[in-house]
Amino acid sequence: MIPLRDSAKSSTFPFVNIAIIVLNLVIYVNEVLMEPFELNQFFYTYGLIPAEVSNTFYTGAAVTPLLVSFITATFVHGGWFHVLGNMLFLWVFGDNVEDRLGHAKYLLFYLLAGMAGGAAHIMTNPASTVPVIGASGAVAGVLGAYIIAFPRSRILALVPLFVIFFLAEIPAIVFIAIWFVLQLFNGVASLGGTATTVAYWAHIGGFVIGALLIKILAQRRERNYFRP
Repeated sequence: MIPLRDSAKSSTFPFVNIAIIVLNLVIYVNEVLMEPFELNQFFYTYGLIPAEVSNTFYTGAAVTPLLVSFITATFVHGGWFHVLGNMLFLWVFGDNVEDRLGHAKYLLFYLLAGMAGGAAHIMTNPASTVPVIGASGAVAGVLGAYIIAFPRSRILALVPLFVIFFLAEIPAIVFIAIWFVLQLFNGVASLGGTATTVAYWAHIGGFVIGALLIKILAQRRERNYFRP
């Protein structure tokens, strides 16, 4: 299912969400202009490599550069479908989460969800030397927050039926629940050694943390806002 828009209205301009989308697209255009060898180096420099993180914590080496890679990896993508798919979901769902949290807290929320997604992938693939890249963990966090904050919203989506697509308005709680079940199913399957290029556990980890963070951060914002 491809989301096109949601029914929840924002009362503030989502400039942080838009800035994140623009930054991701600018970085990807820069990737397209790189030579293959240069691009491969770029992935290994700014991507998150599970084996390096595992070895660092095992040996007690300096962790600061690796902590930075948890963030930089969320702004690197491996293809047009990868980046455009993530940015479409962020465009549809991110503005409402930013509206609920406020601009500064939304940025913090987004980065923490992305880091949580990376951590979840490392825990399930600790010896992998393949760089993890993409905003999927952070975007999954936005979906986790959205289903908690806007469960009654409705999503206009393109729904596949065999070889054609049709428009349908789907309750947000149904749309996101279907998405999460698919991630969970594929994530469990990948534990059995099924080959995949998708970091499903990053999606799952980001989603769970996003659902938890929205309850913590939004609650504090509401208390501060309504304080007499």
